[in-house]
Amino acid sequence: MNRSLSSSKQSQLLLLRLLEPQTPTVPSYSLLRHLCTKPNPPPPPSPQDEDSLITKAVQLLQAPENENSGSTQLHQLLFSSSSPSSPGLFRKIARRLDSSSQALKFFDYIKSNAPSQDLHSLSSTFQAIFELASCEPDSQEKLLELYRTSKERNVPITINGVTLLVQCLGRAGMVAEVLSVVHALDSLYPSLKNTHFCNVVIDVLFRLEYADYAHNVVDEMLQPNAECPPNHITGDIVFSVLLRRKWPRGTFDEIVWLVSKFGECDRAWDVLHHVMKSGGAVETASCNALLTGLVRDEDFERMNKLTTEMIQMDIQPNVFLEKMKGGSEGVSVEPDVIIYNTLIDGLCKVGRQEEGLSLMEQMRSNKCVPNTVTYNCLIDGHGRINSAVEFFNEMQSNGLKGSAVTYTTLIKAFCNVNNIDKAMEFFNQTLKVGCTPDAIVYYTLISGLSLAGRMDDASCVVSKLKEAGFCLDTVSYNNLVSGFCKKNKLDRAYEMLKEMEQAGVKPDSVTYNILISYLSKTGNFTIAHTVMRKMVKEGIVPTVVTYGALIHAYCLNNKIDEAMKIFRDLSSASEVAPNTVIYNILIDSLCKNNDVELALSLMHDMKLVAVRPNITTYNAMFKGLRKKNLLEKAFELMDRMVEQACNPDYITMEVLTEWLSEVGETGKLKNFVEGYEVSASSG
Repeated sequence: MNRSLSSSKQSQLLLLRLLEPQTPTVPSYSLLRHLCTKPNPPPPPSPQDEDSLITKAVQLLQAPENENSGSTQLHQLLFSSSSPSSPGLFRKIARRLDSSSQALKFFDYIKSNAPSQDLHSLSSTFQAIFELASCEPDSQEKLLELYRTSKERNVPITINGVTLLVQCLGRAGMVAEVLSVVHALDSLYPSLKNTHFCNVVIDVLFRLEYADYAHNVVDEMLQPNAECPPNHITGDIVFSVLLRRKWPRGTFDEIVWLVSKFGECDRAWDVLHHVMKSGGAVETASCNALLTGLVRDEDFERMNKLTTEMIQMDIQPNVFLEKMKGGSEGVSVEPDVIIYNTLIDGLCKVGRQEEGLSLMEQMRSNKCVPNTVTYNCLIDGHGRINSAVEFFNEMQSNGLKGSAVTYTTLIKAFCNVNNIDKAMEFFNQTLKVGCTPDAIVYYTLISGLSLAGRMDDASCVVSKLKEAGFCLDTVSYNNLVSGFCKKNKLDRAYEMLKEMEQAGVKPDSVTYNILISYLSKTGNFTIAHTVMRKMVKEGIVPTVVTYGALIHAYCLNNKIDEAMKIFRDLSSASEVAPNTVIYNILIDSLCKNNDVELALSLMHDMKLVAVRPNITTYNAMFKGLRKKNLLEKAFELMDRMVEQACNPDYITMEVLTEWLSEVGETGKLKNFVEGYEVSASSG
């Protein structure tokens, strides 16, 4: 009964037809039926086959040693021609064993019996032994022994194994051993080093009060074309060290150095004000370095505040800022319209429109005439759109015509507050006054209308854009496809995709991500995976957004096992690394389904792969831990938040206040709020 087929289903079939390339030998209708009715061939081997093999292998390895048949069965299981093989199989088996000693015996068995000894496979298996040993008593001694064993048996060690070793030795305070391992890696395997390893090294050395050596490592990371360049975690570690000190070493040369190298204005701001409150001496060079960073970030609010504080401490701002302030004695160059506009724009962006207005009056008094850009800054910065319109009218009364930028700003402002009628009014006014809209005006309006769900109006603007001789770009097509998908008009989304194809505009990763997200959220996972395969076939690599859309949709549809399977595939096989958002989606879903243990395991994984949890991660975990009243785990996470300078929000405080009050642990909460360690306190 074809007439009973829903329009949504018809649209999905059309989408499949569009996305699948046509060939002369296969009629499109037959190909469409093939896609819709025939299941995809299962990939060899299936994950279940591998899981069964691993389980059986672990059972044989842990069986009593007097079972003579066990060794034969194990050899046939792992090395026969019919045995499935996949990257990391031996590592996965080793990870499932009960102890590092068992895993080491398994490694020796593999080394002796494998038909061909793959160094990479042996190294990854040896890493699994490191991972097991790191969780056992006397882990530092066991890891050191394993490290020596790897060198004796000529097995290249992985960087993850060395990282675990350094972390464990650092916790035990074994600084000489840490330095020995680092030096050995530099001389034997310098190409193995990566940014995560260097971050672990500097963190350990700072904690062990070997700051000079830690600074040397940071200096190496900051060299031009360094193989291990610093990232935001590097900056977090170094600035956290400064914040932990009662008195930073020597002068504030460190702050100058860190601001110039990392551009970490937020952290530098915290350090500087921490010292001010402690009564420490603050020097001009440090303040000027921070001011330079604030100007670069256009953070005029804090720039002005710091300038005031410097004057109060009798520290004068540098000549550049004096010139920007305008009119000061000793400044030979008067500020011009560009400098004024820069300041006005910065003030308006941080909500200080009144000061921006005052500065415009100062412009006039200094015979520096405001131009269209000046008014555009004020219009763009005014949170009240009515005031922006007043400036626009004043601008016109002063004989200045609105430019495409002016109209784009106003149209965008009204689109942002979903006042589409007013946005369309200014668009029509643009045409009436003879100010020919450029493509940006059309694109802005199409984007705003699509985001607001006004797809009929968006289609009307598309028609006018074409009449004006412009063409839609990829971003506009994506906005339209997204808008139609959100309105559940997949047939119109299909039309846009077909038009893209005819116009020679190729879909990009955003296009595919929009389709995959929509299809997944509506439960059409089969078609979503088909689209993803087409994406790969077109040479477009799925991004973390692609995988995140699928994982999020599976979680929304309460298919957490499927979500976890995609996550594991992503972690083990894909070149795309899971980010904080993906971890948060899974952790939140697992906690809501009372699988708190697996959620904690994911948080441990985040630490191993250097993905930084945020307040959303911690809030989800605290809610899950509260359900099971796992107080000790909550205390550990509270300490981790303090250590990482992750500030609690109102959700954190609401959950912890209610929970800890119920169990009589308000003292722990007080310590947490004040930034002290919780697990070590008496409560």
